[in-house]
Amino acid sequence: MNELVEAIPWLGHRHPKAARSLITCLMLLAPMIALLFGNTWVRILDFALLYVMLALGLNLVVGFAGLLDLGYIAFYAVGAYTWAFLASPHFGLHLPFYLVLPLGAAFAACAGIILGFPVLRLRGDYLAIVTLGFGEIVRIFMNNLNYPVNITNGPQGINMLDSMNLFGWDISHAVQITDTFRINPLVSFYYLFLLFVVGSVIVIRRLQISRIGRGWAAIRDDELAAKAIGINTRNMKLLAFSLGATFGGVSGGLFGSFQGFVSPESFSLMESIAILTMVVFGGMGNIGGVIIGAVALSLLPEVLRGIALPVQQQLFGKVILDPEVLRMLLLSLAMILMMQFRPAGLIPANARYSRPELARAGKGAQS
Repeated sequence: MNELVEAIPWLGHRHPKAARSLITCLMLLAPMIALLFGNTWVRILDFALLYVMLALGLNLVVGFAGLLDLGYIAFYAVGAYTWAFLASPHFGLHLPFYLVLPLGAAFAACAGIILGFPVLRLRGDYLAIVTLGFGEIVRIFMNNLNYPVNITNGPQGINMLDSMNLFGWDISHAVQITDTFRINPLVSFYYLFLLFVVGSVIVIRRLQISRIGRGWAAIRDDELAAKAIGINTRNMKLLAFSLGATFGGVSGGLFGSFQGFVSPESFSLMESIAILTMVVFGGMGNIGGVIIGAVALSLLPEVLRGIALPVQQQLFGKVILDPEVLRMLLLSLAMILMMQFRPAGLIPANARYSRPELARAGKGAQS
């Protein structure tokens, strides 16, 4: 929360309590405001929160430990397909969410460890290539495991997934409060996802300021020096991969419960690149920056879709650039502009200190 407060111009530095209250109100009232423009925008907000969770998980690997991962979407797929296998008519299983979500997180963590072992000695471009290949292998497996035994239903995907059922309350159904007022299921999903995002931020923040987080920072800054002072770099790297994958697995399970359908097309390489762009755009290693980057790059393409398509129709009489091309163009421009003007991201992380009070103390000592 402190990083988000400091990101607000003027108000964040002059009146931090007012800025904190403003952020809280915006988070709580966002779906109500979006409803004024239609259910589509509430759905976009729901997906933005899922991207926030994914970006926070990838930030553990890229921002904290300094390990480039281009196959992160594979863990998202593991969580989503775990939900599809255990909570759908595909195998006739309809387990409750408090079993399926932890299992999806556990399977994703195991996948993270499986990925981590072969890449312990790799760095830079070689690490990027191997993780990219891992992500594509998972997607291709999901696309082809329908013969001779149908496991994933191939490119057709798996539909009719169970929604999130909280002890008898199906979130996918509207809640009728009075005769004239009911809670939209998209709004219910928003608050559920927001709860998971807040929990993720708390856990990741505690990890960042813990001994584990300081070990990751040491590996990121200088792996040889980290080994020299007694840090077990192998275990710390595996822990980073597994914990980052855990958040991806939870996000995938939530995606399956929300979408009601999963297919390999949802877990392409471009999604991994989009999540990495969100982390770099916001500021690697900075939790608040990652959140802002994920929200901005989730919402801006949809805003452009609503503006650019009518403009193209008016100017050219047809659509020249479809929405997906516009999304990739925006992501590319975001990366280029960030590398040119703010290489550390919108909100750069404190490289030397994990606590703000220590950063201020360090600046005072230098002066």
